[in-house]
Amino acid sequence: MDALHERTAVELRDLLAAGELTPSEVTEYFLDRVERLGPDVGAFATVTPDLARERAAALQKAGVDGPHRSGPPPSGSLWGLPTGDKDLWNRAGVPTGFGSRAFAGLPPAQESDEMVKVLDAAGVVSLGKTAAPELGFPAYTEPVGLPPARTPWDLTRGAGGSSGGAAAAVAAGLLPFAPGSDGGGSIRIPAAACGVVGLKPTRGLLPAGSGVDSLGGLVVNGPIARTVADTALLLEAMLPRDAEGGVAHPYTLRAPSYAAGTYLAAAQRAALPAGGAAGGGVARIGVTTSSAWDGFYDIVVSPEARAGLDAGVRALSGLGHEVTELVLDEAPEYAPAFRTLWMGGASAVPIDDPEILGKLEPLTQWLIRSGREVPARQLGEAVRILTAYERSLIAQLSPYDAVVTPALALTPRPIGWYDAEDPERNFEQQCQYTPFTSWLNVAGLPAITVPTHWTAPTAEAPAGLPMGVQIIGRPGGEPTLLALAAQLEAALPRPHAFPL
Repeated sequence: MDALHERTAVELRDLLAAGELTPSEVTEYFLDRVERLGPDVGAFATVTPDLARERAAALQKAGVDGPHRSGPPPSGSLWGLPTGDKDLWNRAGVPTGFGSRAFAGLPPAQESDEMVKVLDAAGVVSLGKTAAPELGFPAYTEPVGLPPARTPWDLTRGAGGSSGGAAAAVAAGLLPFAPGSDGGGSIRIPAAACGVVGLKPTRGLLPAGSGVDSLGGLVVNGPIARTVADTALLLEAMLPRDAEGGVAHPYTLRAPSYAAGTYLAAAQRAALPAGGAAGGGVARIGVTTSSAWDGFYDIVVSPEARAGLDAGVRALSGLGHEVTELVLDEAPEYAPAFRTLWMGGASAVPIDDPEILGKLEPLTQWLIRSGREVPARQLGEAVRILTAYERSLIAQLSPYDAVVTPALALTPRPIGWYDAEDPERNFEQQCQYTPFTSWLNVAGLPAITVPTHWTAPTAEAPAGLPMGVQIIGRPGGEPTLLALAAQLEAALPRPHAFPL
């Protein structure tokens, strides 16, 4: 069988739809890669081969030896494609570990979470649970007592977090794409560390994990994939459609959505949406290394991060876009307010048993206990401050069709780099590594990370380390982001094959 992991998800979808591949063949191929290479990168918390085979066989039977070639697959737009569930989401009958030794041995959930149901309805085959850090809080995936998730480009370095397992699996060719969640950068950070594409949608766009139901509206779900088109394909499937092609949703969305196929078309054509740019396919793009954490922590953009930014900016400028430097207003009120909100969200974790709390890692204990000591008035004030910051940021970005920042301020961090004992220092390190992500969760804006540069080879990273850019869009601006990301992808093609 051909090297299916080298095929894009779009290509696999088409081969399955044409009957040239079966769900069982694809499932077996990727299960074999997971078995052989998964432990090297720590991508999976749990692998469920028997359930995956049963699911693939059921899809195959429903497809009557392959879907009808004149129409869509019978079980959804992702019929027969393999993926994984983030280990913070429940799947009925499969244990959820929440990235923590504190939850080992808990019985499986009886009902799947909404995101899992949405992707099941799209026809995916889940191979298991992708690794996540404890309760999804850290920007790295190195849970105590469990294997760390590693970037496949250098197995001495972490994959980032909290969707670290998902990004590592995609980068290593264990999955063609994977869903993740992002409350402060948890899709974009690991995607950047692993040299793949990660999209945080606009708050309120996706029915499942819209952000509307999380404290401060921080947490949204989104796709991780190796190519921009594959990212768009998974995004399309995360938006359930009604019979007329509109978004099927039990309540009103707060973000604009587009007709079925719009996101994939934007990625495949790499053409800016009509009326979404300055005209003639030219976008107004701001470039900044400003961060909402400036002045609170010592934020330094490394030479490697600068090289990734410069490569992306040169490519965009070479494509004819109007590129200008942008310095964001200082926001000294942001960092204390965000910390309060982050701790406030942690305080709501439904854990009251002192024995379980005592098994949590120092960072998690600190977040939960500190959050439970925050007075309601202080939390309300933090929300007010961050709401004002959201309005200010959107106003500052409004003259631009998109704004570009480094994806990360530093290269992927070595395993064990974060302080395991001092939570304050640990939190500071996370912000120094990822200063460009959390304020977009606060503002609810869409953002996508794309690799643009590989560092010089070393003994540990013979192909170099991936560095990239983050492109920020207007509310509902996913088609513009996907088009610009696709242009960068074409202008700066991936220089190396799979690292494993």
